[in-house]
Amino acid sequence: MAKKNVNILVVNDDGITAPGIKVLLEEMKKLGNVVVVAPDSPQSGMGHAITIGRPLRLDKIDLYEGVEMYKCSGTPVDCVKLAIHKIYKGKKPDICVSGINHGLNYSINVLYSGTMSAAVEGAIEGIPSIGFSLDDFSHQADFSFCRPYVLGITEQVLKNGLPKNTLLNVNFPRGEEIKGIKICRQANGSWVEEFEERTDPHNRDYFWMTGKFELNDRGEETDVFALHNGYAAVVPTQFDMTAHHAIPEINSWSFDIKDEK
Repeated sequence: MAKKNVNILVVNDDGITAPGIKVLLEEMKKLGNVVVVAPDSPQSGMGHAITIGRPLRLDKIDLYEGVEMYKCSGTPVDCVKLAIHKIYKGKKPDICVSGINHGLNYSINVLYSGTMSAAVEGAIEGIPSIGFSLDDFSHQADFSFCRPYVLGITEQVLKNGLPKNTLLNVNFPRGEEIKGIKICRQANGSWVEEFEERTDPHNRDYFWMTGKFELNDRGEETDVFALHNGYAAVVPTQFDMTAHHAIPEINSWSFDIKDEK
């Protein structure tokens, strides 16, 4: 039963009408009061982009019964910022959940993901935050088998909290059954990209980015391994990008730099 004193912010990057966010808000309604703020159009791959060069619009809409919903003209991160400052008016929600994304956000994809960047923004604001993603880009994706895991993981975060400056990146494999949950590290991988050169109807050249994911990590404790073996992958994620292990090495360099003016 939903707890009236638990306030839950739901966001995504696939847009306010995406099937994944409908599933997420339905599960969150079981836990508390839900406010949805999502982009008015798909914003996949936006990373941590924010809008600074044009006006932002926030319009209340009536899409699903019993849920306060807003569509935003900006990015997923804009959605979180506006929710905190204009809807909650600085009184932060108890948890921020993002997704459920159509497509995985494992390995290096976490850096490009609008889904995860929205969750990261929540964590930056000191809100326990989770990003959820499913290995299915289809508009008809079946999220049913994810539901108990989405609910259970969120309940655990509400109960136990998260370490400071930490959020969860949760990815689900495609299929009719999930074997369980694995707490993982992010796999070492990258995208091998190509840019196809094409010509538009006005005879102007343009480029279309394509590419494939390349895994450089065979570890069995990674998110990629877990997903390939039928498990939900949960990666504790941080936004402190300092390479702490490299500080001693860099400190050994000589920086005897003189101004030769």
